[in-house]
Amino acid sequence: MGRNIDNKCKQCRRVGEKLFLKGERCSGPKCAMIKRNYAPGFHGPKGHKRLSGYGLQLLEKQKAKKFYGLGEKQFRLTFTKATKKAGDAGKNFLRAMEMRLDNTIYRLGWATSRAQARQLVAHGHFTVNDKRASAPSFLVKTGQVIKIKKGHQDNKYFKNLGEKLKQAERPSWLNFDGAELSAKILHEPKDADLPQNFNVQVIIEYYSK
Repeated sequence: MGRNIDNKCKQCRRVGEKLFLKGERCSGPKCAMIKRNYAPGFHGPKGHKRLSGYGLQLLEKQKAKKFYGLGEKQFRLTFTKATKKAGDAGKNFLRAMEMRLDNTIYRLGWATSRAQARQLVAHGHFTVNDKRASAPSFLVKTGQVIKIKKGHQDNKYFKNLGEKLKQAERPSWLNFDGAELSAKILHEPKDADLPQNFNVQVIIEYYSK
């Protein structure tokens, strides 16, 4: 997957919403959405541009894509697979996105952003059911156990996470064991666990053209 090197704060400002791309900075007073809550550009704040129906669909799609940090090809592939499953296509899509290994690591509090989680996974720091897992797009399943790989737990990065892991808020579908530094997938994300800041129906309409 190609790496998005665009300025992260500008990505949030462009869609007009916090996407939490820079970890802890996004929750502090230095967040660009607090200091400059308008679209990036040379002329500064110019009011909100009125969008067409297609423009609104594109904006919603881009917002979800940047939120999860995916390229267009992988984002659309995940969407296409979700629409082929029985049930609500939008909810199936969001569940698939939430159950990616990189997003799961982020939700557990093992990373401060999805970009950081993706890097940690790619560097082979984790196992799933005691097998090395280095693909960020890997979809976790109910009953599987994620652990920090043996020999990696002493890594200075994970040692410094101790207090943050205790305070991290986690969704109901993940059970974290602080003593073992492991987590179990209890079930698929329920409706209440899915992000509420996307209009998935609009994304479906965008790809249905």
